[in-house]
Formats: sequence, structure tokens, C-alpha cells
Amino acid sequence: MKTIRIVIEKSSDHYSAYADNVEGIFGAGDTVAECKQSVLDAIDLMKEYNEKIPQVLQEEYQLTYHFDSVSFLNYYKGILSNSALERLTGINQKQMQHYASGLRKPREAQRQKITNALHKLGEELLAAEL
Repeated sequence: MKTIRIVIEKSSDHYSAYADNVEGIFGAGDTVAECKQSVLDAIDLMKEYNEKIPQVLQEEYQLTYHFDSVSFLNYYKGILSNSALERLTGINQKQMQHYASGLRKPREAQRQKITNALHKLGEELLAAEL
């Protein structure tokens, strides 16, 4: 199965998205959910109305979403507080707030630390049963 990587970025007034490995797939919205739906709509329209459809869209594919730090931290702010992220990552809350506000950008090692902690949490949640 092929993967289409969708990059989601926050601008001053909306979210925008584009596929960085398939030409012609774009989306935008006031929220991340709207932006994701816009990408799905763009793919549907491309399949329906374009004569030349990219090969990846003619086969089985999955979408992955790549966020910049500001977009990710703001999108999940209501679910993952800075204190929760500090417990998960070991990165202090003040630094996490700097990342969320865009005042500072995390170095690659810090981005990887955040990503690894979130993936570990996801694995633990998938293994949990109530």
C-alpha cells in the first residue's frame, strides 16, 4: 500500500495542506478537521474529473499527516496539555509553550522526542482495554 504524506501548516488565519509526494493535492480550512476534509474532497474531485490521475490514487493508498510543531501542539491543545506533554516527553511546559506559540522551533532531537513519546502513548492506548 502506498502512502500519501499530507503536510498541514497553520497560517495566521487558517490551516493549509498539501501532499508532498503527489502533485496537485491541496486543501485548506479554518480547523484541522476542515483542512483534512478539504484534502479528501480534492482527492475525490481529482479522481472524478481529471483524465490523468496519479498512479498512487489508482491503487490502494493511505494518508499520513505531517504537522509543523505549532499546528500540532495547537490542534491537540484541548487533549494534551503542556503539563501532560511534559510528563510524556520530559520537555518542560514553558519550552512546550514556546513551541506551540511559534516563538521557538524545536530542534530535530526535540521533535523526535515528542514524536516518540506520542507514538509510545498511542501504542499503550491501543493495548488498553476497559
